[in-house]
Amino acid sequence: MLKQVSNKLMALLAGGLLALMIEINSELAFVNSPIQASWIAHGVGAFVAMCLVLIVAFAFQGHKRNGLVKTKGIKTKGTKTTGLPYWLYLGGLPGALTVVLAGITVNSDIGLSGTLSSALIGQIIFGIISDHFGLFGSQKKPFVAADLLKVLPVLAGSFIIIFT
Repeated sequence: MLKQVSNKLMALLAGGLLALMIEINSELAFVNSPIQASWIAHGVGAFVAMCLVLIVAFAFQGHKRNGLVKTKGIKTKGTKTTGLPYWLYLGGLPGALTVVLAGITVNSDIGLSGTLSSALIGQIIFGIISDHFGLFGSQKKPFVAADLLKVLPVLAGSFIIIFT
């Protein structure tokens, strides 16, 4: 139960950080350009990620790796991973495009809330499709009519934010 609550809180924090990132990057994109803002954002992000890797590596120094990382259908030999699908290396591509596109749209007439609402709609639609077909190794969860009761209020609220 506690793990479910903490996961939901972390997801909420991630959403807030995403909104903060989009706002900061859009200001930078307005002053410079969306491409330059993306380069700066990802350069800073790479630096922070490297620092986190070093901190975690230092914290777990001497601990065995077994049991720390779950793999979803990826073949492992000892501590080496083999047979990785090519698309696992493309995670930064959507992030880079998100930064560029958000930098453009936040500075348009829809603003930050419209950009975030549009992004939310895109995430919901992609999530439904991904769950339904089990894309990228995710567990299949067929879309049923009852799911509309969960999705429609979010979509309606997003449309109100964007179009009013």
